[in-house]
Amino acid sequence: MNNFLAKISYDGADFNGWQIQKEGRTVQQVLENALSRIAKEEIKTTSAGRTDSGVHAIGQYANFHFPIQMTAKQIQLALRANLPHDVLVTQVVEVIDDFNARYDAKSRTYKYILAKELTPFNRKYKSFIPKVKIETEIIEKCLKYFIGKHDFTSFAKFNPGLNNYFCNVLKFEFEETNEDYGFVIQANRFLHNMVRRIIGTIINITNTDTDPNIIEKLIADGTPENKLIATAPPNGLYLIDVEYPDNKLIK
Repeated sequence: MNNFLAKISYDGADFNGWQIQKEGRTVQQVLENALSRIAKEEIKTTSAGRTDSGVHAIGQYANFHFPIQMTAKQIQLALRANLPHDVLVTQVVEVIDDFNARYDAKSRTYKYILAKELTPFNRKYKSFIPKVKIETEIIEKCLKYFIGKHDFTSFAKFNPGLNNYFCNVLKFEFEETNEDYGFVIQANRFLHNMVRRIIGTIINITNTDTDPNIIEKLIADGTPENKLIATAPPNGLYLIDVEYPDNKLIK
């Protein structure tokens, strides 16, 4: 069976995250159901990463082995006809047989959007934290402390299946517009709740006028128990891109 890689965008508002669960609607379940209908047999997918309930994606990726002789474009068109309106496959390409969307990824990039004002139109797609003081200069000073390879135990949900909590943050940027604050963070891997805890902690630091160098201590302590560490809401978080080595994508 040929191996294919799909690029997927989805509105996470009505999903219980990416991964299939015993109860609740998930993106993986919807995608695999669509593929299985097309192939007339069960199809399993492997994603670049798992997004939580309420989290959105512009550039999620998942690979799957497909038993029917169809081109990548034909599969993409068939998926569009079989997926609900809150999931869109924007590209399908054929990849080498042993390609794995999770383990072959070089990096993932997330964007987090924090609205300055909550409205009926942005409430599902931007986060809003009431009654907090935002100082852009303090936020910008926080970013550098997360860059590089660190043990992010303090900023992740405990997972007994992990061997280590080390991640290499390659880029962390911040911008302010008239309507919102935006964070873009890129790393080789992310832990469960890691982005949201980093953002929540930065917001707490600016709100309490805490010196940003406290982040060095928070990382070194290796525990999420510090009161500065908080988990930001999910609805402002987007998986926007996953980077793969070119030699893994060429069939």
